Amino acid sequence: MFQVHRQIVRVATLVVVSFALATSSRAEADDGVVIDVNATKKGNYPLALPTAPEGDAISKEIAQVASFDMSVAGVFKVLDPSSFLADLRAEGLTIDPQKWKDVGALGVVKYKVTATDIDFKLYEVSKGATAVLSKTYKKSAGTPRTIAHRWCNEVVKYYTGEAGFFGSKIAFTAKGKKTSAIYAMDFDGNGAFAVSNNSSTNILPAFSPSGGQIAYTSFMRNNPDLYVGAAGGGRPKKVAGYPGMNTGATWSPDGSKIALTLSKDGSPDIYIINASDGAVVKRLTNDKAIDTSPAWSPDGGQIAFVSDRNGGPQIFVVSSGGGAAKQVSFNGSYNTTPTWSPKAGKHIIAYTTRDGGHYDIVTLDLDNKAMTRITQNDGNNEEPAFSPNGRAIAFARAGQGVFIANADGTGKAIKVWSGSATGVDWGPAPKD
Repeated sequence: MFQVHRQIVRVATLVVVSFALATSSRAEADDGVVIDVNATKKGNYPLALPTAPEGDAISKEIAQVASFDMSVAGVFKVLDPSSFLADLRAEGLTIDPQKWKDVGALGVVKYKVTATDIDFKLYEVSKGATAVLSKTYKKSAGTPRTIAHRWCNEVVKYYTGEAGFFGSKIAFTAKGKKTSAIYAMDFDGNGAFAVSNNSSTNILPAFSPSGGQIAYTSFMRNNPDLYVGAAGGGRPKKVAGYPGMNTGATWSPDGSKIALTLSKDGSPDIYIINASDGAVVKRLTNDKAIDTSPAWSPDGGQIAFVSDRNGGPQIFVVSSGGGAAKQVSFNGSYNTTPTWSPKAGKHIIAYTTRDGGHYDIVTLDLDNKAMTRITQNDGNNEEPAFSPNGRAIAFARAGQGVFIANADGTGKAIKVWSGSATGVDWGPAPKD
């Protein structure tokens, strides 16, 4: 019998995606540079992020946050500030294009902090000293960190047409010696806090589609029951307290239902319940084997899960309306914790595999069967979760913490939280 895990819908560290300077309908309209995230020619767009010359604490924090965001966005190469030739104080919010061209920058971000506002400007060096994107945020609209995230999302959207994931949240299980707690934090590891408020074992968090709630399994009443609570913490509501297992929640895309593993009728099987009251809507599997770790597809039509019905644990997919399940993983003898990429038009899952000496994260394109390694030769990695735009994957590394990596398998994983963690889930994109 294999260890019961739960899949994680969505997820997070970061995807360095390929880009090409391409002509598109937008580029033809405004003569702008567009990063084609689906191009086969790989490269990273050189972006300069100079710290505002004022050098105060807020300016430094904005520079630090923006540098991290752009570094992990997957399409940019953030240039070393020590190479900059421009006189930042003399330039102010504008640029001397030649100075930035000479250091290899294609884009430059400038900002200024005033008594009431934070002004941002983005320049494409080839277009001269005219900003291609400008935004002003009231300082009262949020912390410097949250405002920097909002601006960086605008920059990603400008260049790629895709929404960024900066400002989103990651939930995970923080393991203690005798108990474990559900934690949540900013995707970059900032502001981690306990969501569960009991001294029991709490595992397998799952954000609701809105991001306002987290479902998780807790043993606080001596049975693995399913609870739903506010994502910010507080007293949770028991939603499923059937005899035996109530584990591995995954929300339907509209948030009205939850798929999970129940063992109330014998062996563990996949069921769908109402998210509001826990009433069983449908039993999806009915097998003598162990079926667990359900993951709802973004379009709502399929559920991936883990079963040992054919021997060792493997990934299967079944219609959310019921029917025969189909095995989709075939590498190695141990594959668990599937999660779906949220990218529209794609049918990609990430999961934990053991096809060598360690547990690693891989992705599998269900349409063309292409498998991509996200981790290898870096400890034991498990419980993947995609970022809201599908460009990054978060996961737990045994005994080390929570990491994020590029979903295309390029680059090096970045640690965002240190400690003993498991059960990672990445929440939805932040509301602007």
